[in-house]
Amino acid sequence: MEKYSPQVFQTSIMGEKMAFFCGAQRNKFLFSSENKLPTSWWPQSMKKALLFPEFVESSLKEVSALKRSFLHDILKPEALKQYIPLMDAMGREHLDENWVSNGVVKVFPLSKKYTFDLACRLFMSGKMVRDELMRIITQRRKELMENQETAGRDELSKMLLVTDEDGQLMSEMEISNNIIGMLVASFETTSNEVTSALKYLAELPHVYDEVYKEQIAIAKSKGAEELLTWEDIEKMKYSWNAARESLRLTPPTQGSIRETITDFTYAGFTIPKGWKFEGSGPAPFTFVPFGGGPRMCLEKEYARLEVLVFMHNVVKRFKLEKAHSRREDCVPTSMLLLFQCMAFLFDLRLTEIN
Repeated sequence: MEKYSPQVFQTSIMGEKMAFFCGAQRNKFLFSSENKLPTSWWPQSMKKALLFPEFVESSLKEVSALKRSFLHDILKPEALKQYIPLMDAMGREHLDENWVSNGVVKVFPLSKKYTFDLACRLFMSGKMVRDELMRIITQRRKELMENQETAGRDELSKMLLVTDEDGQLMSEMEISNNIIGMLVASFETTSNEVTSALKYLAELPHVYDEVYKEQIAIAKSKGAEELLTWEDIEKMKYSWNAARESLRLTPPTQGSIRETITDFTYAGFTIPKGWKFEGSGPAPFTFVPFGGGPRMCLEKEYARLEVLVFMHNVVKRFKLEKAHSRREDCVPTSMLLLFQCMAFLFDLRLTEIN
């Protein structure tokens, strides 16, 4: 922004001509014009990794993995409340198995392990390998048809019963695309956010102390084996403010890429049809870690619950001290990942609280 323009500038990434939109007004413009001037875009490499071959050449608007109406229903707070005890139980188990016996831990890989295990447990109760996923989906549909189980086991069971806008049940491949999309979305960004939040708690003792007071008060109000509830999450106001500040300082993603549907002019610049552009980021539209407009992240509430539950379990059990950064291990796959890579590779020294 300092070198080219604080509003919009041209560059090239992944072999594509791109325009970078910068700042609050640009965010507002992009979010309010979604599917009119820009539309979401993924590079072919990402589509090949996440979608069945039959869907790779389709536009994202056509891909059923992005059907947001039913995803909104299964990811809204009312639906996620039931999973808070499971998140808490898995958080305790993860710390017992991977943190307690270690004086120093590598936070980022452990955070990724926790978020991935949790996503698999919540969204499909099984392995993620595509062939295995298809087998699970086929078997689960058979069980549902034979009334051998209800729709409440996990989100996969619910997907098998949901119809699209035309009243049709989704195919196995469409459901697989949805599940993999949810796994990736819930795994990558939330593991980044968990790591970032713990980093700042270790670096800022006065913030850690306030989070600790809030979390220990919640812990003392419950029995030793009693798991967290939605009411407990609602009490974590300071902790969520701390987590949101870590989102502002170290965004879990570096923006989302869109493609122009038609030529348009903005701030004196003409953006040709087919170009890609990116916008990310408090005044309105300056803090947008979950995006905005029609494409606002559907998993923002899931991320909030996961981060707060994990923070609760960590701070009530450990005093944190940042040991050292491991930038020499940082091998980013692109310049876009360089900032994240350098920010997240650090170790924490743990002191268990009795």
